[in-house]
Amino acid sequence: MSARTSNLRRNIAAVAARLIAEEGIADFALAKRKAARQLGVGENEAMPTNGEIEEALRTHQILFHDDDHDDRLRAMRETAVDVMRLLSPFRTYLTGMALDGTASAFSEVELEVYADSAKDVEIYLLGEGLEPEHREVRRNGPDSPEAILAFEYDEVPVKLRVFDPVVERSGRRSGGKPVERARIEAVQALLAAETTDNSDLE
Repeated sequence: MSARTSNLRRNIAAVAARLIAEEGIADFALAKRKAARQLGVGENEAMPTNGEIEEALRTHQILFHDDDHDDRLRAMRETAVDVMRLLSPFRTYLTGMALDGTASAFSEVELEVYADSAKDVEIYLLGEGLEPEHREVRRNGPDSPEAILAFEYDEVPVKLRVFDPVVERSGRRSGGKPVERARIEAVQALLAAETTDNSDLE
């Protein structure tokens, strides 16, 4: 990779990270396109990977530290555990920014749910007093969700991507890399580790 291409990718990643952190753009592909336009770069240029965007987002958060970040991240992870308990009849994983620690004020708790039918999940949520909103599934492919359901749980926005169980076994990929995901036990371990770290600072 040439020095020009490398610098260009870093610049696009940095601007995309700012758009995600400050404007609430959740779609990495959209953030890349908007960043490229702002920099006057054609979309056929070498774009940064999602991993490069995530790294730039962490750097952005270090440079422009949000005092509420740690409390917000903990609240999102606690909500994830509560919703995963609620969805115990299904196999559920936490993914996205609440898992990797890059969540901003605009982020949602993103969960993957594996069920025989997306309708079963929707009916179950309705039975629990939640009224999920349907969102458009933009991509068609073997690992695309059957449905995307969004709702608020204790005033925290939650987004469920509902997949066929076959996808759970094969795993999802983004940008050529496996999508990071965690079952409820792993999320509880993250919360316990945060509690330990905070008590060590006191």
